[in-house]
Amino acid sequence: MTAASDVIGDLGKLDDARIVDIGGSVLTLGGLVSAVIIIAAAIVVSWFITRGLRRLRLKAQRGAQALYLLEKLTGYAVIVFGVIVGLSSAGLNLSSLAVFAGAIGIGVGLGLQGVVKEFVSGIFLIFDRMVSVGDYVELESGTRGAIAEIGPRATRIRTNDNVNVIIPNSHLIQGPVTNWTLKGDTRRIHIPFSVAYGASRAEVREAVLAAANASPFTMPETDQRKSQVWLVGFGDSSLNFELLVWPSPQAVKRPAAMHAAYTWAIADALDAAGIEIPFPQTDLRIRSLLGREGDDAFSALGLGDHLSASQAKSSAPTVDAARAVNDAAADLLTPQPDPIESPDD
Repeated sequence: MTAASDVIGDLGKLDDARIVDIGGSVLTLGGLVSAVIIIAAAIVVSWFITRGLRRLRLKAQRGAQALYLLEKLTGYAVIVFGVIVGLSSAGLNLSSLAVFAGAIGIGVGLGLQGVVKEFVSGIFLIFDRMVSVGDYVELESGTRGAIAEIGPRATRIRTNDNVNVIIPNSHLIQGPVTNWTLKGDTRRIHIPFSVAYGASRAEVREAVLAAANASPFTMPETDQRKSQVWLVGFGDSSLNFELLVWPSPQAVKRPAAMHAAYTWAIADALDAAGIEIPFPQTDLRIRSLLGREGDDAFSALGLGDHLSASQAKSSAPTVDAARAVNDAAADLLTPQPDPIESPDD
């Protein structure tokens, strides 16, 4: 019993051992251990709460943005509360540390002003909601992708190639950002194409509109949103058109595949209608040569065999367009994974 009492007494003395005096408050070893335990517990509780809210957000059909805001604010609040309680349990008088904390805050602010700037920018992004998690955005640098996470320092953008791009929060506030899916709506896109001179503009319009409306990722037409074909210019060897179409919101998030899919569909439609797609060329017409015309003139130049071979090549059967596969359209019809991280991340 005496040995045990001695051990307990030694532990009591160790617990009351002074480490440092700060602003009239004494920091003991026992208080420091208590503070560490409380802060660690706050971090663990914050992790469990944010994990649960994240699971709920991923399953929610509506209110995902509000749940994301609640998730971030709750996580920050629990940690801040744990730090305050931990410092108080350590025996530190927070009111007496006000002046000292102010001086430390100025020094930290000068040294970490960049970090503070990004943290405040992240808070503004969460509350402003002009840019939210899940939105498909395009930055001034040309980076495009879905916002996967708005963190305390940076925002993570996941591209359609599954590349994660880390952007400082302040860049999304200070620089121009195109939000392709703001308010969850669709956007009208322009698909350029060209046909050879002499093609019927009415046939071109009919064929391309039929192909666009037959695409499974084209929104149903309304009075305000209709697919259109515009003649936009005259090229050196072509009539230049644009297809204006309203794709589905999911297709808007994959602009490269969407553009390729519509371009492929237009090419198939023009081939099926027998409308020529132009290419740069120069026609040289020789009416007569050495008093000869037509094939006789070519024979005089020794080009008779070359002409026959060219004609045979041009008349050779081509690959059936119906057997060609529009890979971009198949990619658009494949469900895209959620850019937001899973609860296990």
